[in-house]
Amino acid sequence: MRIGVPKEIKDHEYRVGMTPPGVLELTQRGHEVLVEHNAGHAIGIDDEHYQAAGAAIVPDARAVFASADLVVKVKEPQPSEIALLREGQTLFTYLHLAPDDDQTQGLLDSGAIAIAYETVTDDRGGLPLLAPMSEVAGRMSVQAGASGLEIERGGRGVLLGGVPGVSQGKVVIIGGGVVGANAAFVANGMGASVTVIDKAQRRMAELDFQFQSLITTLYSTSLSIEQAVLEADLVIGAVLVPGAEAPRLVTRDMVKAMKRGSVIVDVAIDQGGCFETSRPTTHSAPYYVEEGVVHYCVTNMPGAVARTSTFALNNATLPFILRLAESGVTQALNEDSHLLQGLNVHKGRVTHKAVADAQGRDYTDPVEAISGCGGKTRMPERSSPGSGHGSPVRR
Repeated sequence: MRIGVPKEIKDHEYRVGMTPPGVLELTQRGHEVLVEHNAGHAIGIDDEHYQAAGAAIVPDARAVFASADLVVKVKEPQPSEIALLREGQTLFTYLHLAPDDDQTQGLLDSGAIAIAYETVTDDRGGLPLLAPMSEVAGRMSVQAGASGLEIERGGRGVLLGGVPGVSQGKVVIIGGGVVGANAAFVANGMGASVTVIDKAQRRMAELDFQFQSLITTLYSTSLSIEQAVLEADLVIGAVLVPGAEAPRLVTRDMVKAMKRGSVIVDVAIDQGGCFETSRPTTHSAPYYVEEGVVHYCVTNMPGAVARTSTFALNNATLPFILRLAESGVTQALNEDSHLLQGLNVHKGRVTHKAVADAQGRDYTDPVEAISGCGGKTRMPERSSPGSGHGSPVRR
């Protein structure tokens, strides 16, 4: 198979879809890898490193997309990249389609096969290709929040760890999954007062044991979220419904009632965000102030530490890339039910139910889609943006 690795073009996105060790695994098996010129240069992976692993360097993205059977990326394809996709070509990357009608329509129109990292599953019910970046984002969320609390950002001027004689800052984390646990780890290490809100009793017990009662856990209800948010200096949104839009758990009225200069970090923003006042930002302009509260809503947070993130991500994606290359896309999807869960779009059809639900689109069962005999099932129209203030799902 011919695998293509283009340079990422999203704002301040310096990660790259494959590392030289990953490329070597493919080329040693007889596969051809095309890497765009300077795809990894910003993080210290130069063209000669890829060439030493057996890759061919091509001048631009057009050359990658024109020749590759399988395109491996990091972030969702931008409009100029969608225009380069062709019918039957396979794209393997983060997609986050639920809140992005335009991207979904572009992928449908292309006739390509789109497999999303964030919905691939494992034997334990986890999301193995989302987990590495969730670990990074969770740890980064506290750093971003601490910076947002500084006066120059519009923050309250609170040091999370406090100092002798002055109380520490209060950090509230909504969602106790991978993001939440890593955020709690860093916030607790900085000396902050940490509260994690989750709806699973077992998960709360695990966190309590993990942190030896050094953090507080709360059962998720609308009231417990509101009370905790109003007392917080920093609130981190770490909720996830796989493949679907994030539930809006914190309303504008709650944000308006928060302490002036407190901070929100919405890690769920790539799935639409879990705060009603959230809107996507970039690394170029990461912060904004709304209702007197500082918001950090960067959709590609791990891109700020792109080298660490790239190697962590490729460690997780490589086994699936190898399976796709060795078996072929259709056979790999047929043989691996966890990879099949990642199939979001197949040759003009939406094949992930949560995406279809969110966008009110026709849904085709992925097994039927790859067998070529799939009919479409009409899904209900998606709910209005302000609805869905239920309990969070862990991220």
